[in-house]
Amino acid sequence: MATQSAPVLVTRPPDEGQAFAKALTTRFGARVQPVLSPLLVPRNLTPPLPDRDYAAVIFTSAQAVPASRAMTARLPSLAWCVGRKTAEAATAAGFRAKSADGDAKALVAAITADPPDGSILYLRGVDTASNILSNLRNIGFHTDEAVVYVQEPQSLAPQALALLREPVDVIVPLFSPRTARLFRAALPDDTSARLHIAAMSGTVADALGDLSCVVLTIASHPDGPAMLDAVETLLVGLPPP
Repeated sequence: MATQSAPVLVTRPPDEGQAFAKALTTRFGARVQPVLSPLLVPRNLTPPLPDRDYAAVIFTSAQAVPASRAMTARLPSLAWCVGRKTAEAATAAGFRAKSADGDAKALVAAITADPPDGSILYLRGVDTASNILSNLRNIGFHTDEAVVYVQEPQSLAPQALALLREPVDVIVPLFSPRTARLFRAALPDDTSARLHIAAMSGTVADALGDLSCVVLTIASHPDGPAMLDAVETLLVGLPPP
């Protein structure tokens, strides 16, 4: 008997969403049916930078990497990255990337354990939930920041809205508090879908507030592989078709 595919609503920005959808189908094959509906779309910015040399840059998202390459300023080759995917993007862009393999707290700890020889430039988006800049400054690192991109909110795609209005089980991986808030706000009033949510962290889960769902699971680690594991946990728990 053929296994029915479970719809997985992917709300990540376009590039990250396509990559996660590919990872889903690579791991789960016909067990999943990704539905892409980005709730955020990035737009690069060109901020002025302080007139000084830097020993390292910090990236806490892969989106900051191409945004940095749109800048005219000369940047250092060393890039500290929050996780492996961001480090892979930085390496592909020509940086000598080091990954903290964790969250903002792990990144600060990694930099403290292996400090660069000079000032640090934190390249980030407009919206960030971390306090990396103040933490590094409090430790004694000379750190500046520049906002190099903005994530602009988007409506749910018609395909996603139609799915959410059906009385079906839908898996929803959510990667950031902002996306969680946008998803909650974007749900149609006549939502009939039974939501099975995978949150990347407790902070992401908290951003959902009192949103009604069948089950909410939190990834064991704030990265893509752990989110795939969380999706698998939800898949196993789905009722039979």
